[in-house]
Amino acid sequence: MSDRPTPGSVETPEQVPILDGIRIVDMSSGIPGPVATHLLAEAGADVIKVEPPGGDPMRKSPGFETWNRSKRGVVLDLHDPADRSALDDLLASADVLVHGFRPSDAAKHGLDDEGLKAQFPGLVVCSMLGYPVGHADVERPGHDILVQARMGLMDEQRGNREGPIFLRLPVPSWGAVYLVAVGILARLRVRDRDGRGGVVHTSLLQGALAPMMQYWARAENPSASFARGLPKNMMSGLYECGDGRWIHMMGRFDALSKLPMVVRALEGVTPEELERARADISKLAPVPSLSNDPAVLVAAFRKHTADEWLELLWANDVAVHPSDPPGEVLRSEQARVNDYLTDFDHPELGRITQAGTPFEVSPASRVRGPAPKLGQHQAEVMGAVERVPLREFSGNSSDPALPPLAGVRVVDFGNYLAGPFAPMLMADLGAEVIKLEATRGDAMRPVARSFCGCQRGKRSIALDLKNPEVRPVLEELVRSADVVHHNLRYPAALKLRIDYESLRELNPDLVYCHTSSYGPKGERKDWPGYDQLFQACSGWEVAGGGPENPPIWHRMGMMDHQNALSSLVATLLALRERDRSGRGQFLKASILGASVLSMSELYLRADGSLPDFPGIDSRQTGIDPGYRIYELADGWIAVAAQRTDHFQAFLAVAGVEKAESLEEALSGRSSGELLDALGAAGVPAEPVRTEQENGFFDRPEHRAAGVAVAYPHFEMGRMEQVGAFWNFVDVPQNLEQAPPALGQHTVEILSELGYGASQIEAWVESGAVAIDDRYAPTSMAG
Repeated sequence: MSDRPTPGSVETPEQVPILDGIRIVDMSSGIPGPVATHLLAEAGADVIKVEPPGGDPMRKSPGFETWNRSKRGVVLDLHDPADRSALDDLLASADVLVHGFRPSDAAKHGLDDEGLKAQFPGLVVCSMLGYPVGHADVERPGHDILVQARMGLMDEQRGNREGPIFLRLPVPSWGAVYLVAVGILARLRVRDRDGRGGVVHTSLLQGALAPMMQYWARAENPSASFARGLPKNMMSGLYECGDGRWIHMMGRFDALSKLPMVVRALEGVTPEELERARADISKLAPVPSLSNDPAVLVAAFRKHTADEWLELLWANDVAVHPSDPPGEVLRSEQARVNDYLTDFDHPELGRITQAGTPFEVSPASRVRGPAPKLGQHQAEVMGAVERVPLREFSGNSSDPALPPLAGVRVVDFGNYLAGPFAPMLMADLGAEVIKLEATRGDAMRPVARSFCGCQRGKRSIALDLKNPEVRPVLEELVRSADVVHHNLRYPAALKLRIDYESLRELNPDLVYCHTSSYGPKGERKDWPGYDQLFQACSGWEVAGGGPENPPIWHRMGMMDHQNALSSLVATLLALRERDRSGRGQFLKASILGASVLSMSELYLRADGSLPDFPGIDSRQTGIDPGYRIYELADGWIAVAAQRTDHFQAFLAVAGVEKAESLEEALSGRSSGELLDALGAAGVPAEPVRTEQENGFFDRPEHRAAGVAVAYPHFEMGRMEQVGAFWNFVDVPQNLEQAPPALGQHTVEILSELGYGASQIEAWVESGAVAIDDRYAPTSMAG
């Protein structure tokens, strides 16, 4: 099943993988580092997984088989001088090192940034920790549950009881997956340009901050919409059907109000059914629906089975999906036709189905082999390692450093979140990003805080793309662009003539990235979709609800962000391929593809069965006594006592002998006293912080580490937002420009293209362009 080229075989340039010739030494564990390097391995990198003598602790998880697929494996004991020397030999042959050592541990092993820079000046070093390098918490334990707790994420999600809840979807880890991959590709781009290696650090905290950017922000003079934000208890669009199954619906259900089935369901609601529905949603903030009383809609959905509703809604182009159990997405035909699933014969597990690559690039990513057995490639790898001459510097280390994407121009046609978020991150990385939006504006502008959470660093030009008068403006922007990125439904792109074929005629070297809902192939390729639908189909809504509870939508919009981040990885791979071959390309990502990979904790056996999936308890506190949150007399704490010695120490601190007694024993303890005792015993634990929307920006450690930033906004004064998602140390990022007003830069950009004030005025008058009056040409003032 291996796709590694056999000796003597010849690959054509079109077949040579994008990362061919890149060697990555992966010393990480958990989810982010292994999944990121897995994606890079299947893009062609030679990834060597280095494990300690006992193996990666994650080998016990079924996800290990996917997260480490296509890698080779060796075992090295860093405490053994011979093995430590062998690691140096391996690093001398490598382009990238990925590790999870906190700075103090890295220094003990001789893997600190400065030491590696001196010894291996061409090496790209990526650390993936719990907290950012340079942050006051960088030495704290970096377990997903502990980062959730300490940063306040558990309080951002309404559960099935009062109080904070454990998020079974490891939001910090899955956000960090793509930050690691993007960081490595960005730093390799800097090396290609400047001739020197260097570091890129990221963390679980930054992975969790990616989706929280649409919620955590504040402004000196906020607009009403910005101040309001989105409530934690808003209704999500989840509806229970008559057969007990749940579906998640988005879009305009009111358009169906005359259909007989809908009419009968609404009119047939009894007072008793309505009363029950009102009780079920009594603590939720309603959203607009076809009924003034949302409880009527809740009750009406219980009149028919899920399949009956799905048939009706899908036939009428309503975005909806059943809330499926974990692993069901691995049976999806839509996922299969888009190659988001891969089948192969595993040497021990037999025929299995695993998550594939969540994006499409050319040359295509491909499976190179199963996850390695412990030390499987020891002789093969270490026997062939030879010390190579250290790379010569082609750049001057005293030259002013430029951001990784300096010189790259991006035209962003996207709306909502899944489209615009990746171009915002490209702006963070130094690209010039032009947001080309309709004259009425991005559809998410009315939700101001969420809109601002994916627009930093861009310039806005507002054009009526249906007006042929301004078509030349669009064409000039595309001719000068390196990247076009958007998430419009593709039929709409065809009508507007901003599809790939149309734009390639203008710019053959263009890297064109389209992100869709269900992928570019199959019967659902043009269907509408939202984050909510893919939390439903991935299984995370059911997983997050717990047994006997309704499913829950994770309000941080995780699948939209996963899609956006995966599209950014694909874009950087495509730019690298263009640098190598001179060819532009049409690359694709989707929310479905990203959601399939997020459920890669599981694989599907040939008989249709799944491995055990660690589920949360009905109170949504955790997955086992050593990995959960506990309510105390004055709040909650989170514990990550996964090692046997840690759990025994936890029991001792609690003064009990059995796990069953922990909850009662801890209920009367104070958090400060208990955390001190657990810390003294070496048990990883954290307080569960709450109400951190403002607290995050009040903490000086966040500002010092650059993960909280501030800048002047055109209308709201001083704006504070989530800041840097990476730390390149000696390479700057662009984090100084606030999100733009609608058409804020229309005049500026048109002037750069050579259009005069009279032409701009005429277009404004006809509605062909929109401008912000504060940026009007001088002749239009007054």
